[in-house]
Amino acid sequence: MKFIYPAVFHQTESGGYKAYFPDLECCTAEGDTLFDVLDNANAAARDWLTVELEEENVQLPPVSDESDITLKENEFVRNILVNIRFYEGWDE
Repeated sequence: MKFIYPAVFHQTESGGYKAYFPDLECCTAEGDTLFDVLDNANAAARDWLTVELEEENVQLPPVSDESDITLKENEFVRNILVNIRFYEGWDE
């Protein structure tokens, strides 16, 4: 199953990058390069969604429209695609 959630990125003073997902509570990522933070954001979102999907009666948060996200200076948004493969016996 594929999920797409927007993530907000910014470069830190030390030159690395940080990201957070406005729709996924406490879901963040960091990386030394933009490639690293994108990869780590994908992993963080996948882990967050996997944990939520294991709960009974889960309702995933709605996806924010990029135009509704308020950005601070030097922040930018990228949509992160997460592909979760359900395994045999998974109760959808």
